Amino acid sequence: MALKATTYWDYINVEDLLSLQSGLEETDEGLANEEVLFVTVHQVYELWFKIVLRELTSARDLFTAPRVAEQELSGVVERLRRIATIFRVATEHFAVVETIGTRAYLAFRDKLMPASGFQSAQLRQIEIMFGLAESERISLGPPGSHLTALHKPGGGSSPALRRVEATLEDTPTFKTALENWLARTPIDALRAENGDVEADMDGFVERYLEAHGLVVRRSRDHAQGVADGVSDQPDKERARLNAVYEKERAGVEAFLRPGVTDEEKRVGQVRAAILFLETYRELPLLAWPREVMAAVLEVEQSFVIFRQRHARMVERVIGRRTGTGGSAGVAYLDQTALEYRIFRDLWAVRTMLLPEDATPSLRDEGFYEFGAEG
Repeated sequence: MALKATTYWDYINVEDLLSLQSGLEETDEGLANEEVLFVTVHQVYELWFKIVLRELTSARDLFTAPRVAEQELSGVVERLRRIATIFRVATEHFAVVETIGTRAYLAFRDKLMPASGFQSAQLRQIEIMFGLAESERISLGPPGSHLTALHKPGGGSSPALRRVEATLEDTPTFKTALENWLARTPIDALRAENGDVEADMDGFVERYLEAHGLVVRRSRDHAQGVADGVSDQPDKERARLNAVYEKERAGVEAFLRPGVTDEEKRVGQVRAAILFLETYRELPLLAWPREVMAAVLEVEQSFVIFRQRHARMVERVIGRRTGTGGSAGVAYLDQTALEYRIFRDLWAVRTMLLPEDATPSLRDEGFYEFGAEG
C-alpha cells in the first residue's frame, strides 16, 4: 500500500488556523490590526497551555506508580523543564501585547465584556492539576464564583466548565502524587543483615535540628560580635539579634515537627524527605530525585514570573481599570502572583539548609551508592 503524500499546510491545518482570528466577526478583514494581534496572542497561549497540561499529567501519572524506577525520573525532569521553558517563552509574548497602545486597545475592549482571561479553562486546569487547593483560590466574588464564571451567559454548563470539573475529578493532583512519592524516601537508611532496609527519619530530624541549632548560634554570636563594635546600644542590639535567631531556630523545628495527627505526620515525612534530598544531593542514588525537586522549583518560579509579567502588561496597557470580567484587574493579578504558591515546602527548605561542614553524617552513605540497592 502506497503511503499518502502530505504537505506542511495539511499537517498543521494552516488554513483552519488562519481563519480563527476574527473574534466576534465572520472574518478578520474589517478588524484593526491590534485586535487581530490580541486574539492571536491569546490563542497562542491556549496552545501552550494544552502542551503544559499534557506534560504535567504525564509527570503526575508516573508518580502514581507504586514504584518509580530511577531511570524514569529523567523523563519527569525533562517534562517539567519543558513546562518551565514554555512559561518562559509565553511570558515573552506579553511584550507583543504591549505594542498595542492604550487607545487602540480601548477601541475594541468593550467587545470582551463580560469575558475575561479568568475564563481560560486550561489555565484553571493547570492550577488544579499542579495542586492549587480550592480553599486557597482567590475568588472573584462569593465562594465558588470561579466556577460560576465558567457558565454560559445566562447560566448553564459550557465546554470550559466541563473541562475544569473533569480536572477536579482527575485525582491525585501532581502535588499529591509527588508528596506520596517523597514520603517513601528511605531517610538515613541502612541495610540490615537480613536484607531489610531500615530508615531513621526521626533520628535524622533530631540530628539535623541539633546541627541547625549550632549553626544558628554560631551566626548569632558572630552578628552580636559585630554589633558590639558598631552599635551605640550593644546590649539592646544583642537582645534583638538573639530574638531574631531564636525565631529562626524555632521556625525550623516547627517545620520539621508539624504535629502528631496522621496528616501532620505525613507532612513531616514529606518535609524531612525534601530536606534529606537537598542536603545529600551529591550521593549517586539521590541525584535524580534532587533534579526532580529542582525542576519543580523551576516550574513554579517560571509560573510565578508569568503571572507577575501578566500584571505588569495589563497595568501598562490599561492601568488599573476594573477587569472586563468584573475583577479588580491588576490588583487581582498581583494577588494571584503573590499567593498562588503550591510547592511552599520546597521553597521553605532553602531557609534551613546547612553549610557542608555542619551537615550531620549519615549512618551509611554507601546505601546511596550505585549498586547498593541490590
